[in-house]
Amino acid sequence: MVVGAGLAHAQEAGIYTKEVDGSFADVAFAVEQAITNEGLVIDSVNHVGEMLARTREDVGGAKELYVEADTFNFCSAILSRQAMEADIANIQYCPYGIFVYEAVAAPGKVVVGHRLHAPESMKGVDELLTRIVDTATE
Repeated sequence: MVVGAGLAHAQEAGIYTKEVDGSFADVAFAVEQAITNEGLVIDSVNHVGEMLARTREDVGGAKELYVEADTFNFCSAILSRQAMEADIANIQYCPYGIFVYEAVAAPGKVVVGHRLHAPESMKGVDELLTRIVDTATE
């Protein structure tokens, strides 16, 4: 995989992303492995790209967006406990998610990323999510 970075814009937008040249299936598998290698259990995989393609005509969608797009949702008992003991309202961020997509406009380029969390009490979660993205895109 070849990694490129549009990180400056992504970080300004509140997300952390990496772009790689490769197949969606290979990159999605790398994300899955990076999550489970952290000792975490994936709660769900949402096939957002399939849903948007399936419902495009029903909702008046003008164009296809993704070749494929998934989100992986999971939690860390340790980091969640720490974050929620710091601020009980941090429950709003659980489960944590990593997104993977290949845009119709950029075939062969797969983007992997996560949302950045503003509260300082979520720093450990952001570090975990960034590590997973970086590992999956090496």
